[in-house]
Parts: sequence; C-alpha cells; structure tokens
Amino acid sequence: MQALNSMTESEAEKAFFPCCSSNRWAREFAKSRPHKTVQDLYLAADKVWFSLATADWLEAFSHHPQIGANITTLREKFAATEGWAQQEQSGVSLASEVVLKALQQANINYEKKFGHVFLICATGKSAEEMLSALLGRAENDRQSELKNAAVEQSKITKLRLQKLLDSPI
Repeated sequence: MQALNSMTESEAEKAFFPCCSSNRWAREFAKSRPHKTVQDLYLAADKVWFSLATADWLEAFSHHPQIGANITTLREKFAATEGWAQQEQSGVSLASEVVLKALQQANINYEKKFGHVFLICATGKSAEEMLSALLGRAENDRQSELKNAAVEQSKITKLRLQKLLDSPI
C-alpha cells in the first residue's frame, strides 16, 4: 500500500489504468490517494467508478476481449496472453468447440443489442458458466445491462488492484 501511496499522480495513473481501463477512472483514482487499507482502496475505487459517465464505462469495457470472438484462434489467444486476463479467463481454454461456438454467437448477438462487449468477472468461472450468464443477461434491457456490466467491471478492478498490490512495483 505504501508503494502505491508514494507514487506521483502520473505514476499512479499509469499503474492503475490496467486495473480499469478508463482514463478518467485512473486519473481520478490516482488523486484519491492515500489509502490506509485495502478496504479503503476498494471503496475509493468503487466511489470513483460509479461516479463516472456512461462514456467512461464504455471506454473501460472496450479494453476487454470479446469471449468467443474468433473460434480458430481463441485457444491460442488466451493461451498466449500473459498477465491478468489470461488468469481471469482461463475457464475458456478448457471449453468444447460446441461451447466456444455458442459463446461466439451469443457474444456477437449481445454486442449488437447492447453496443458493448459482454463483461463478466470470469475468474473461477467455466466457459459454460459464462455462456449461461451471457444468455441470461442478453434478455435484459440496455440500461439494466449497462449497470450489470459496470458491477462486473468493479469486481474485475478489485481483483486487479489486489494483483497490483501483490506485485513488485
């Protein structure tokens, strides 16, 4: 925590951006320091995140890969991805071709309907669980789904902040 608190605003903004890829979030969150505890860090992250405009949320969502975007390269893409996204989406690497194809089509339909990628905190979820969530959430209206995606981004951000804390800075 001390390392994050002692960074310059510019350094902190750069360090925080991969946790939630909204420029405004990273800038405002960097300004919210210092934080005494991890819980304070998470509360501040949510306070900034949920104060942002829809455009800022969509910016963050746009930095996430579409699950099932390309059947022929999906396994290689996730196998070769280093860092956080690989760990978070590891459930996809074990999926059958049937599930991968269903994910691909459902995600295409979702993005057409809502205008942004399907977002889910994938850590610990199988491809089948993600597909089930995607199909269920595809029934929502745009505003409800925007809020659902924002909540999922909040979960992802907290996981990534913890990884940032655990890594040498």
